[in-house]
Amino acid sequence: MIVFNEVGKRYINGYEALKNVSFHLKRGEIAFLTGHSGAGKSTLLRLVALIERNTHGQIIVAGQQLNRLPDHKIPYLRRRIGMTFQDNRLLADRTVFDNVALPLIITGYRPQEIRRRVRAALDKVGLLSKERSYPITLSGGQQQRVGIARAVVNKPPILLADEPTGNLDPNLAKEIMGLFVQFNQVGVTVLIASHALGLIKSMGYRTLVLQQGSLVGDTYPRR
Repeated sequence: MIVFNEVGKRYINGYEALKNVSFHLKRGEIAFLTGHSGAGKSTLLRLVALIERNTHGQIIVAGQQLNRLPDHKIPYLRRRIGMTFQDNRLLADRTVFDNVALPLIITGYRPQEIRRRVRAALDKVGLLSKERSYPITLSGGQQQRVGIARAVVNKPPILLADEPTGNLDPNLAKEIMGLFVQFNQVGVTVLIASHALGLIKSMGYRTLVLQQGSLVGDTYPRR
């Protein structure tokens, strides 16, 4: 589902964010991406979603070679990828419902289908009762759940999460991680960037370790 072959990313100023990174994340697999701040975790996720392009190497996502994907086809790729961010990036002047509905509106879904999908996504993350609320009235954990609902509302086969528990206390962090596991259990391929090493270890899933842009670890739990 996600393949990196000797992938590198160098910025215009010469900074090398990723160096010859290779791994294969199978369809329906879940894995954590960890490493120190600045190790390249966010860059790697941005390459998968084609928010940025790699400098060299080959990236294949859902059977498509991203190196050869023209710019006008990027929006179609992103419809297959849900992505959440640490800062949530919610629209403050829109209700919870409207925030979650945004990807469907952009794609052109009919109003009746939008209502059905948004309510189902909010119910999945336990926030159906907050659909008319505004983000500012929600707790940090609730805002993160809204971000997750928005990421999965169009039922993408791939879900990326960039530090989804960075601002949450341990109990909330465990709940949020549990949501990603639930989506994985219904076949979604999940890749989560996080520096919460203790939580990652306790969950017992595959872990990719970045250090200064290089992949230095790829471990599978003992079952």
